[in-house]
Amino acid sequence: MNEGIAVRWESVAFTELSLERLYELLKLRVDVFVVEQACAYPELDGKDTLAETRHLLGLDEQGRIAAYARILAPGVSYPQASIGRVIVAPSARGAGVAKPLMLEAIAIARQNWPAQGVQIGAQEYLKGFYQGVGFRPVSEVYLEDGIPHLDMLLDA
Repeated sequence: MNEGIAVRWESVAFTELSLERLYELLKLRVDVFVVEQACAYPELDGKDTLAETRHLLGLDEQGRIAAYARILAPGVSYPQASIGRVIVAPSARGAGVAKPLMLEAIAIARQNWPAQGVQIGAQEYLKGFYQGVGFRPVSEVYLEDGIPHLDMLLDA
């Protein structure tokens, strides 16, 4: 198990990402969601470039992405704001980064859309983790790209 690592959080719009940082975050997303999880799906869905989308980067001491989440405006994926593409890089797993990542993403969603709740489409095996940061299940389990998921909501 990794010991804790220091992470510096940055919340940026798509237009604020350098080409190098964009490549790094897209590579991490593809490496985890497509390759590691053996799941062919449309990773580039057009939502990254929307003006209100926030990209939350957790950077390690060397400036590499240790954690990432995408925060979407209400009405893009769900009626509420939403958090998705939640990743802890393999090099940072076990270092206690996941909960701070979600708490930071929730704070950004609430700062940008304070009257809205936050909805996620969570992988079923992470249900307990998301409940631990305040989400509650609002759907039955369903298959998304062959992986069991459920919708979860954090009220406003």
